[in-house]
Amino acid sequence: MKSTFRLFIGPATLSLTVFLSGCGQPGPLYLPKPPAAKPAKSGAAPAAPAPAPITPPTTTPVSQP
Repeated sequence: MKSTFRLFIGPATLSLTVFLSGCGQPGPLYLPKPPAAKPAKSGAAPAAPAPAPITPPTTTPVSQP
């Protein structure tokens, strides 16, 4: 009976030691999600200003003599 108890207590002690060695370890218990891209603010200036509209040059009619 003593030999059966000794065969049980050795592996049980070793298993308990291995399982409890992970307790109290710092750090997250999961993989963190990557940060989400921040949306542009609506009040922020645009990246490039809009091009000015092109207006055709004004010409005055030439009067003929």
